[in-house]
Amino acid sequence: MVLTFTDRGIYCPAGDFYIDPWRPVERALITHGHADHARAGHQAYLATKSAAPVLRHRLGDIPLKTITYGETRQIGGATVSFHPAGHVPGSAQIRVEVAGEVWVASGDYKTIDDGLSEPFEPVRCHTFITESTFGLPIYSWPDQASLAQEINAWWAENAAAGRASFLGCYSLGKAQRVLRLLDPAIAPILTHGAIEATNQVIRAQGLSLPETTHVTPDLDAKASPGAMVIAPPSALGSAWMRRFGAASTGFASGWMRLRGVRRRRAADRGFVISDHADWNGLNAAVEATGAERVFVTHGYTAQFSRWLTEQGYDAGIVETDYGGETLDDTQDAEVTE
Repeated sequence: MVLTFTDRGIYCPAGDFYIDPWRPVERALITHGHADHARAGHQAYLATKSAAPVLRHRLGDIPLKTITYGETRQIGGATVSFHPAGHVPGSAQIRVEVAGEVWVASGDYKTIDDGLSEPFEPVRCHTFITESTFGLPIYSWPDQASLAQEINAWWAENAAAGRASFLGCYSLGKAQRVLRLLDPAIAPILTHGAIEATNQVIRAQGLSLPETTHVTPDLDAKASPGAMVIAPPSALGSAWMRRFGAASTGFASGWMRLRGVRRRRAADRGFVISDHADWNGLNAAVEATGAERVFVTHGYTAQFSRWLTEQGYDAGIVETDYGGETLDDTQDAEVTE
């Protein structure tokens, strides 16, 4: 097998490297900067040039080398290349070829172009390792324009009533994507420190974001009653939030497609937005690879694997430590206010 599945992560024997390992290894190829895929402690890292700033921001002075999309690199007996995954800026699928056999590890991905991340590109292969965070037919994402209209209408209504709008979302990827959907003419946009720190990294890469104000301890939180406040999910309902006075809370996640989830999050509004592929996206991605064998990891693995088997694929399940998109703060656990 080109890639094997171990208790440290996805391993390539021919190249003696791991892909997104969750335990310390000698050589790690990293698909993107979320904490469940990029961890500290490896002796050497390889990631895309556009993923590097976030990796250094989150992991510090790591021994990191970079590669451009589509560039081939020979590592031992394996030929490796990175290809856009569309998940967050710099995210990649990793193509590994050994003796003419090609495997692709997708990491996390989405197939729609969000205008922020490098758009997903299908990669032909014999075996595809896919996520299945939202691997059920119920999960279908609205288009960007409809989503922007929905969020801005909620914000404008709150601002007119003198309420702040709190929107909970992950600090890497989701927050910046939401920011680009907002209409800055409605009111000021404020950000939690975890969000603003990542914004600075993204802006330094040349990606455009609207003007934001970092919420510092000396900021008069009630000076902008109609503001939009972007914060990690953990900040919703916290003492940090209560300093703003009257407010309406929203949560941005693919899980908002499910009834009852918003109530469990104690949010007034739920917005269906995810940086993972929906059901149609997953199926389109698998089909576009031309793969005969598919390994399914994290999410609805049993259901999606069974569906792929019914469609004629040689499908199996791989157990990993990847979290996908959760309803807690797993991906932002290292971030403080």
